[in-house]
Order: sequence, then structure tokens, then C-alpha cells
Amino acid sequence: MAATSSGSGGKSGFGRAVGVSAAVAGGLTLLTAAGAAYAMARVARTVITPVRRRPQREVVRGVDTAAGTITLRDTPDAAMPGRFGLWFGSESGYAKLGGLLERRDGVVVRELERVEFGELGLGRARISGYYYLDPEELGLPVTSVEIGTDLGVAPAWVFPAADDAGADRWVIQVHGWGATRQEGLRAVRTFHDAGYTCLLASYRNDGDAPESADRRYGLGGTEWRDIDAAIRYAASRGARSIVLMGWSMGGAVVLQTVTRSQNLGLVTGLVLESPVIDWIDTLEYQANLLRLPDPIARGAIRLIEANWSGPITGLGAPIDLRSMDFVARAADLSLPMLVLHSEDDGFVPDTGSRALAKARSDIVTFVPFTVALHTKLWNYDEAKWTTTVREWLDTNAPAARA
Repeated sequence: MAATSSGSGGKSGFGRAVGVSAAVAGGLTLLTAAGAAYAMARVARTVITPVRRRPQREVVRGVDTAAGTITLRDTPDAAMPGRFGLWFGSESGYAKLGGLLERRDGVVVRELERVEFGELGLGRARISGYYYLDPEELGLPVTSVEIGTDLGVAPAWVFPAADDAGADRWVIQVHGWGATRQEGLRAVRTFHDAGYTCLLASYRNDGDAPESADRRYGLGGTEWRDIDAAIRYAASRGARSIVLMGWSMGGAVVLQTVTRSQNLGLVTGLVLESPVIDWIDTLEYQANLLRLPDPIARGAIRLIEANWSGPITGLGAPIDLRSMDFVARAADLSLPMLVLHSEDDGFVPDTGSRALAKARSDIVTFVPFTVALHTKLWNYDEAKWTTTVREWLDTNAPAARA
């Protein structure tokens, strides 16, 4: 979720987009009723409209290909330990960054692992949590498949288990707001090594799967149908035990799936990374972070939920955000669940994850991180992320049934 992106981590795609909306509307919000209405509409539309391009907020100060280093302006993303991707040249180039080497005088120096494509030079860039872009990079067998949904065919990647024993144990990964299937590539090795077949799904309006008539996100309220189709697909290919994994908004999609689907007989557990547990809490947090006046934030939420606001928001149907509060709906959940969240996430607060873990300590295993920001937990501390997921799978995800 991207609110991430969810997919990009740091200042998530959702956070960036709402920030732009707030800046554009800021001069109008409290001056006139018309200005306030405009601001509410702009924020509401931003939340539910898929984003294809993101601002490049990092700055490359120097590149030394001989030494294998890159110098960046010092920002929370640029200074975070771990390995990441770097988009540059208005998204025309991509490089892989390794560990943090030095931090001084307003800049950071990092390892430059390799430039995948493009001409890396000085200028604007964007740090990404994706790291891998191509499924073949993992060095594992992979197949591109098509999953039939109510809107048409949605593409997916399937990484089969290493041996026949894992052919009936599947993980279905669900990406976040503004992200794509590539978001989950970094997690595939962990699941593969644990003996699982891994399916990376696409869903409506993400740029890969078919578009809905309104071309708007349902924040989980519509996308779950495509994950339901992925469950059916896995079952038809021999799955007998399925773990659903959601990144950021993908967590909200997964929670909607397990409370709406009629095909849950094979679903045995959930793994949620930086998840949206409560949309209203997340939207109010974002608004406060951006210093958006409370009436504007509340008005945008009302627009998303209203039956009459379709011509304003572009939504084909209202979204019931209150039904997406899974702290309030904790009793509706029954599957074992691993929740990973950084306390300084910055865009999807960890308050919902912590509250859900407290309310359902019988089924929720909550593992906190620090420093890792949004959806960059694997990037920041791959060893902790991998060990945590493996141990949880071994303990909580039952083996395939005969």
C-alpha cells in the first residue's frame, strides 16, 4: 500500500499522492466552502485512484562505478540499512543498492550492486522496496499463468515447490496500493525454502489485471474477488493447504477475502506485512501527518462511503470503510495470523496491528520492527524477516491434508 506500497516503502505511494493533493488544495481548504469541498473531493479521489507514476524524492549526488558506490542526499529511505531498488531517470532506469557505507554532511554513501538498465547519473531518483523486478532473477522455476476472474483473465506467477511434497502447500501473495506482483518477489525464496508453491496474484485496476468499470480501488472491498479466484485456481492445481499473504493494502484485501469468500476450506493461515487493519484509522493518520484539517479528512471519508458521491469520486459503488475495521471485527477472524509491522511505519500506523494482536492473542502473532518504515521490513532486516516467517509457518501452518 500500497497505502505502499505500499510497494515503494518510505513515503508510500499513497502517502505521496495524498501529500500532493493536500498541497494543491491547501490554499483553498478553509477559505471557502467551495474550496473545502474541492479539497475533500481531491483527497477522496486520490485514495481510490490507482497511481502509475510516483514522485522521485531522492537525489543522487554522486556515482562511482569503479568503486561500486553511490552517494545520495540523506533521507530516512536513503539512510536505511539493507538492500533496495533505485528508480532513476523518470523511471527509465533501475539499479540495485546494497548496504549503507557512510553517513556524513547531509549525504549517505551506499553500495551500488549493479545497474539493471538505464544510465545512472546525478539527479532525481526513487528508492523502492521491490529489489527484484523479474521473476527469473530468483533462479527458481517459474510459470506465467492466467486466472479467470469475473472481469476477465488476471495474470499471475507461480513458483512451484522444490519437490512433490510441497505441491499441495501454497502461498498466495497479494500486493499493496499502487504496487504490482513484483512487490512479492523478494519473499518467494523464503516460502520456496519452506516447501511451498508460491503464487503472486494480480487484481483489478493494478495495471496487470483487468480494470473494473469505474477503474477505482475498492480498498479490499472489490479486489478480494480476484484473490478468491486465485484460491480456486490453486485448489484446481492440487493445493490442499493455502496461506494468504498481504502487503499493506494487500492485508486489507486478504482480510476481506477470509470474511467474504465461500472457498476457505483450504486456507490455513495469514501472513500480513505492514497491513491496513482499519482504513479509517489509516486515513485519519495520513491526514494528521499531512496537517490536513480534520473537517477535510472526515469529509473525504464520508465521500468514499456515501451512496450519492459516485459522480464526485468516480466510484461505481460506495465503500463501507467501517466494515473494514478488523479491530472491531476481531471476533470474525479465526485463522492463525502472523503480523509484521514497523513501529515507525509512517504511513500505515501499527496501532491497528497491535490492537488486533491484543484483541486476538489466541490467533495473532505480532512481530514488531523498528527503522524499517513501510513495507521495507525484508529489505531492512532480511534475516529477521525470513526467520520469523519460517518459524511461524513451521508452527502455525498445518501440513497439507490427505
